[in-house]
Amino acid sequence: MDTERATVTREQQLAYVGLRVVTGLNFFGHGFARIFTGTHLSGFAHGMVDSMAKAPLPAAMVLVTGYVVPCVELAVGVLLLLGVGVRFALVLGLLLLMVLMFGVTMKQDWNVAGQQLLYGLVLAVLLYGRQRLDVSWPMLLRRG
Repeated sequence: MDTERATVTREQQLAYVGLRVVTGLNFFGHGFARIFTGTHLSGFAHGMVDSMAKAPLPAAMVLVTGYVVPCVELAVGVLLLLGVGVRFALVLGLLLLMVLMFGVTMKQDWNVAGQQLLYGLVLAVLLYGRQRLDVSWPMLLRRG
């Protein structure tokens, strides 16, 4: 493993951390906006119930999901941005995407399903390369 790590270039590490940070910003932005701006968390959750009305899912389940999703998005975003608990954040993000994919396919919204596949791919790529490519902020910013 040390030999593999030694062959990793600084550019590969920068690319990995850059993708992690962009993904973290995306998740953070989703969660933050849904919790603290616009209609706030309650409005988002009830809006989700309205948008999922034609899906064969119980409204109460959709409502609970509507309250949980932004909180998970915010947590995943913060962890990815800080570079703390990255493995946990990526797995949690993938689990969230599975829940969202289930809902959106029940609604038969194939465009959104395609977008969610892209999110899932990015999370999977980050998880796949994490052990080899991820570095702490101090290590990344170190000169040399």
